[in-house]
Amino acid sequence: MNNDNNNVATKGRAIALLPIGVFLVLFLGMGIVTGDFYKTPAIVCFLIALFVAFMQNRKVKFGEKLQIIAKGVGDENIITMCLIFLCAGAFSGTVSASGGVESTVNLGLSVLPAPFAVAGLFIIGCFISVSMGTSVGTVAALTPIAVEISNKTGFNMAICVGAVMCGAMFGDNLSMISDTTIAAVKTQGCNMKDKFKENFLIVLPAAVITLIIFLLLTRNGNFEVAGDLDYNFWKVVPYLFVLIGALIGINVFIVLIGGTVLSLIVGVATGAFPLSDVFVVMGDGVVGMYDITVISIIVACIVSLVKEYGGIQFVLNVIRKGIKGQRGAEIGIAGLALVVDACTANNTVAIVMAGPIAKEISDENGIDPKRSASLLDIFSSVGQGMIPYGAQLLTAATLASLSPVEIMSYLYYPVLMAVSALAFILFRRRGQKG
Repeated sequence: MNNDNNNVATKGRAIALLPIGVFLVLFLGMGIVTGDFYKTPAIVCFLIALFVAFMQNRKVKFGEKLQIIAKGVGDENIITMCLIFLCAGAFSGTVSASGGVESTVNLGLSVLPAPFAVAGLFIIGCFISVSMGTSVGTVAALTPIAVEISNKTGFNMAICVGAVMCGAMFGDNLSMISDTTIAAVKTQGCNMKDKFKENFLIVLPAAVITLIIFLLLTRNGNFEVAGDLDYNFWKVVPYLFVLIGALIGINVFIVLIGGTVLSLIVGVATGAFPLSDVFVVMGDGVVGMYDITVISIIVACIVSLVKEYGGIQFVLNVIRKGIKGQRGAEIGIAGLALVVDACTANNTVAIVMAGPIAKEISDENGIDPKRSASLLDIFSSVGQGMIPYGAQLLTAATLASLSPVEIMSYLYYPVLMAVSALAFILFRRRGQKG
């Protein structure tokens, strides 16, 4: 038994990856058959994959397999990640119920010069997505505004919605309370503040160039938004608290709990909801994070068994053949994140799945955890922001009555983000891990 384990640890076993293959076949297959990649719950496919993992390797007794997955789920990073997901959900629920999203949007639009309408949508999208931590939520909040601006200015509706999509993916990749950031940081074992700084330097050129492109394309536009643009600055304060608190390095739990409390106070004080509903709005937000929390737990179970059977070692051996130094390792991590996201259509799930393998690659090649976390987050977001069957593009297309393909022509930021990240990989001076 010990000799078999040592052999597996050295060579790895391709068959150990079968559960992951089963998930991809089920998830992608049902998406192709039904034409809707979100009709089949990912959790069901993961549970079937877990069952397959349990059926493998009869040399390991059932009781031992339970111990293996219990150890994997009980990992400090997995537990912390799940708790952060729930806290982020509570904040998202309370700040939305208090009217923070609407006030933030109206605040931006009320001071927006006419020639900068589309570029302004991108900027507002960046701010809201960084503050909210959700790209889908940002798309849902801003797309109706983008449609109105298109109608008023005559700009192609696809470019207006494309600006919203670009801004949404900016924050999805950077926000301290984004589930992708949380997953990337916890799987790689680094601090959020460090990851943010590393990540921000990489994507800043892409964001600046994207802004310039939108300015040039729409510089001759003119518009006047009809309707009420009233806002309450106090409703924006919770967003500012979370953003500033996270940037200066306050513990993420304190930031999220503090932001939630502020949102509750603002919501009750402004009459957005009664005092008796404070737990209801919190609960609604927490419930919204149940899926990704449970998926993270099930994926941890699957990865634990796959690793025990030699699957991760097999992947490492395959990737290792094409890796030459840190640059090769970083490109390997980038490619891994991009491919897994394209297969799962969920960048958080992609990071949770690819995270353990990326961690092994980074440890073996002396890559700083904050850099591997950034690469995971960046390239999973690149994929998620461009695939026509992703939740972000599907939501935007539905709200704007467009085809996802029409919007894809204006997704400058995800493309430039990939280019910028590759440039950093290829040309940035190598450093020691730490």
